[in-house]
Amino acid sequence: MRPALILLPIIALTACATPREQCISDANQDLYVLRALINEARGNLARGYALAETTDVRTLTKMCRGENKEGETFRFPCNETETYTSTRPVAIDLDAEQTKLEQLERRLVQAQANSDQMVAQCIAIHPE
Repeated sequence: MRPALILLPIIALTACATPREQCISDANQDLYVLRALINEARGNLARGYALAETTDVRTLTKMCRGENKEGETFRFPCNETETYTSTRPVAIDLDAEQTKLEQLERRLVQAQANSDQMVAQCIAIHPE
């Protein structure tokens, strides 16, 4: 879920981008995701556990206001639904997390080479 949250500002900025900037951003998309996953794996290894986000819903009872036909205001109990996110520690297999990190780092090298080629194509297609 975190990679998605990290990408939201990037997506918002690309809405105003030139075609060349949009193309370069698209070419680097895998790099953004891989770097976020690598940072998360490194953090998990440093802590010794992962952080899991859960979204829960709770119902709150509060007082609402209404107006009758005569225009008089009255109060009545009503329910409001609220969603909230909490983070909790989760045990992980540190060896598996280290293996995952190494695989992500290898994948990042490959993605960087692919991204460099795609960026060169973007510059050729959309000269400024």
